[in-house]
Amino acid sequence: MHRSFLLYFLITLIGFVFIGRLFQLQIIKSETYDPIHNAAVKIEYDYPERGYIYDRNGKLLVANQLSYDVMVQPNQVKLLDTIEFCNLLKINRTEFLKRYKKAEKFASYLPSVFLKQLAKEDFAFLQEKMHKYTGFYIQKRIIRDYPIKAAANVLGYIGEVNEEKTKKNDYYQPGELEGKDGVEKQYEDVLRGKKGKKYSHKNRFNRVTGSYKNGIYDTLSENGKDLILTLDIDLQLYAQQLMKGKRGGIVAIEPYTGEILTLATAPSYDPNMLVGRKRSKNSVLLFNDKVSKPSYDRGLLAAYPPGSPFKMMNALIGLQEKVISEQSFFKCYGGYRYGNRPNEFMKCHCDIYDKPIRLKTALARSCNSYFSNTYKRIVEKTNNPSEGLDNWNEHITSFGLGNYLGYDLPAGQKGLIPNGKYYDNRYRYTWNASTNISNSIGQGEVLTTPIQLANFTAAIANKGYFYTPHIVKKIDSKIIDNPKYTVKKQTTINKEYFTPVIEAMHEVFKTGTGRWSQVKGIEICGKTGTSENSIKMVDGIKIQAEDHSILVAFAPKDNPKIALAVFVENGGYGSTIAAPIASLLVEKYLNGSISKANKYRELNILNMSLQEIYNKQTPKSQEIASRTK
Repeated sequence: MHRSFLLYFLITLIGFVFIGRLFQLQIIKSETYDPIHNAAVKIEYDYPERGYIYDRNGKLLVANQLSYDVMVQPNQVKLLDTIEFCNLLKINRTEFLKRYKKAEKFASYLPSVFLKQLAKEDFAFLQEKMHKYTGFYIQKRIIRDYPIKAAANVLGYIGEVNEEKTKKNDYYQPGELEGKDGVEKQYEDVLRGKKGKKYSHKNRFNRVTGSYKNGIYDTLSENGKDLILTLDIDLQLYAQQLMKGKRGGIVAIEPYTGEILTLATAPSYDPNMLVGRKRSKNSVLLFNDKVSKPSYDRGLLAAYPPGSPFKMMNALIGLQEKVISEQSFFKCYGGYRYGNRPNEFMKCHCDIYDKPIRLKTALARSCNSYFSNTYKRIVEKTNNPSEGLDNWNEHITSFGLGNYLGYDLPAGQKGLIPNGKYYDNRYRYTWNASTNISNSIGQGEVLTTPIQLANFTAAIANKGYFYTPHIVKKIDSKIIDNPKYTVKKQTTINKEYFTPVIEAMHEVFKTGTGRWSQVKGIEICGKTGTSENSIKMVDGIKIQAEDHSILVAFAPKDNPKIALAVFVENGGYGSTIAAPIASLLVEKYLNGSISKANKYRELNILNMSLQEIYNKQTPKSQEIASRTK
């Protein structure tokens, strides 16, 4: 009796287990069940159109075009004439086997790309023959098209997802495309849309017999959303033209919104180079070029000493900390002596000898002595230079320097604004302001990127606040209302201290180092800069690299509409190259064209090339390697 009861109990228990499992599979899990791993099911994907990209004025920057991939599902492939098939695809048998084994290794029951992006002429011919090759078929895809050959660094490109991502993210299948850089990468989830799926049932002969479960798992594709960028493509194109034959970065921002108007890097490339089957060949040329680096966004990634524009920062801190006033003056004797040794002397080119120099003149004429004295007072305000430098650091970082700004692009560089701990570790607590006096003029250890300098200038134009720079204005005609980009970031400097600095920046273009780049009818406020370069070893010979040319500016003086930073590598004095480039960009943006009076200036910059200087600073081995790619 006891044994029979145990038997009935076990039978009943097993029955309930089976019923429970069937309930779980058919009722609970049926809603989320994806039959992708079912060998009796064929899956066809319907790829959506990727979202279009426009500039702030509605000009089309990125569109779509059709592409065709040859797909393979290994478990369906039957005996075929590989020689004929290889001839059709224009590949050899070794390549055929390599591609086929790769598809088998991924999953024999899933389709994957065998040969991507057929030429249009090859597609029409191959389509008629595909019925002969069971297990192979042609899949339509969407690839990019760039009507305007500009802003490659901003837009980015799309490329094939890697194997690691297909394992981590079940949305992507091998051979599919995703954004790889720029806006394409940052806004991938918005741009890509959602692909549709169609499931078909197959019999034991791998023939489609109809829709799988009457299409209950089928989904429709959803096109990606369009993006409206803050970029002004006409200004971007003009910036790229002005930078032809030069290396560097230009960033222009609308001060009262933080919208990026221009983000130019030089040299750059035509974004169409990374589209279609030619992408593989061109990517090797672009990404392996270690000399001119066309794929390197200098506007976001290149960290340079900011040079004399940084003097405005020290002026603002000096005023805030009340170690100087508008009327404070220092005398210059051809430079600033910070020690007793002959080499402990910082030269100055303000050409004002043994006369009182006040703030306005000091900025207009870029006096090193004035700002060295100011920096010394800031750092040594208390008896603890480490504490003084921490205070200095806090003011500067409130402008977004020394850290990632948080803009909506994937590339970035922090730069460097040293603090007290930085020098405590280096000099073991035995240092003072004279130890790092070069920080007073934007040399020393200070490093900033062009976008940081442009944002810093926008904060001055706004008299104490800025908005996080951003590149996307709207998604599908809906304005982005993200507090990250719409809430003011206040600096630590009081509003009243910006007025004397702005007046001094205006004086730069009236009587100072930028006077030769004035634009009639536009009040430009700015600051030129020359960033010292290091000694380099080129083919075993020491050479002094040419200095970098810098200018930051905003305009007009009242109600500013554009703030920008121009950085030209090895361009020399800021007044000779960076200043005229900046003034041309300001005039182009505010007036829509360049006046006859400034056509000579424009022609001079357009025809100016620094390639000979770059060649002298490039080792022959690198130069030859670059030419032979």
